Amino acid sequence: MQNPDESMLINYNNRSFRAVQNTENGETSEETIFRYKQDANILTAEYAGGKILKGHLIGLVDESGNINMRYHQVNNKGELMTGICHSKPEILENGKIRLHEIWEWTSGDQSKGESVIEEI
Repeated sequence: MQNPDESMLINYNNRSFRAVQNTENGETSEETIFRYKQDANILTAEYAGGKILKGHLIGLVDESGNINMRYHQVNNKGELMTGICHSKPEILENGKIRLHEIWEWTSGDQSKGESVIEEI
């Protein structure tokens, strides 16, 4: 059996990202910083900033670097918010990663949105 690490094209471990674009119903902003950790194909992150006091995500990375994740966060209104997100990577000319995200709240109004985060 092949080790999942060997087929990974992208490893997100110890990379940090900042939100650069989001739809109006989202809570991330340029002040939101994500700190990613990856072990084999399991991705986790802590994030905070802007409207988000504290957040966590957990996801699975496929062989193309796509991420299927679940997230939960506490916002500046004291609300616990949850959702699902699918991220598709783009490698920028400078070698950094940009993630194109399609997400959906599983709490609150259960609306959907799109965002972009970039490695800093």
